[in-house]
Amino acid sequence: MSDTAAASAAPHPMTGAGAARAAVVAAALELFAEQGFDQTSVEQIAQAAGVSRSTFFRQFGGKDDVVFTDHEVLLDRLREFLAQPHRDPWAAVCEASLFVYAHFAADPELARRRYTVVRGVPALRDREIVTVFRYERLFDEYLRASLPGLDPLDAVGFSALVTAIHNHVLRRLIRGPKKVPVSVLKAALDDARRRFGVLPDGDAGPAADQVVVAVFPRGMPTAELARRLQAQLDD
Repeated sequence: MSDTAAASAAPHPMTGAGAARAAVVAAALELFAEQGFDQTSVEQIAQAAGVSRSTFFRQFGGKDDVVFTDHEVLLDRLREFLAQPHRDPWAAVCEASLFVYAHFAADPELARRRYTVVRGVPALRDREIVTVFRYERLFDEYLRASLPGLDPLDAVGFSALVTAIHNHVLRRLIRGPKKVPVSVLKAALDDARRRFGVLPDGDAGPAADQVVVAVFPRGMPTAELARRLQAQLDD
C-alpha cells in the first residue's frame, strides 16, 4: 500500500464521545498518581471529571477499565482498518502500529502517567500483558487471512516483531524526557520489513520480451513471494 493510500485508509482520530471519555481518563490517572490506584474511589473520579457516578459506570466497567479504555477503542479501530482491502498486508500491519503509536505520542505526559500507574499495580501489569498480546494476535490473524498459504510461523513471527518494536519505541517515549517522533517507529518498522524480506524494492515492470526475472531474499515467506510475482504479472 502506498503512503497516499495508507493515509486515506488509516483509522480516523477519536472524536465526539471519545473526548468526553478522555477527560474522565485524564482525571482518573491524575488521581491514581496522586493518591494511589487502590486508594482512589469511583466517586472521586466522577467528581473530578464532572460526571455522575452512573455516567462513569455507563462509560467504564470499573477503575481498571479506565486505565485501558484507550486500548479497547484502538483495537476496535484497527479491526475496522484491517477489514478494508490493502494491497500490501505487511505494510497494513505496520500502518496499524503507527496509528496506535501516534495516538499515545500525541499526549506523552498522559502516557507516562498511565505507565507509572500500571507499573505500580500487579493486577494492571497482568492486564497490560494480555492487552499487548491482543494486538499481536490481531495482526497474526489478519496476515493469515490476507495471505493464504502463509506459513503460520511467518505470520506470528512478523506480528510479534512489529509488536516488540512498537513497544520498544513507545517505552523510549515514556521513559525519556524528549519526544520520539512517529518517524522513528516508521524507520524501525521499515527495517523490520527489510530484514523479513517483505519491503518492496521498487516498481520495476517486466521486460519488453515478457520474460520476468525476479530476485528475492532467501528468507522471504513463500506466500509473500507468490503475491509479489502475481502483482508483477498483473501489471
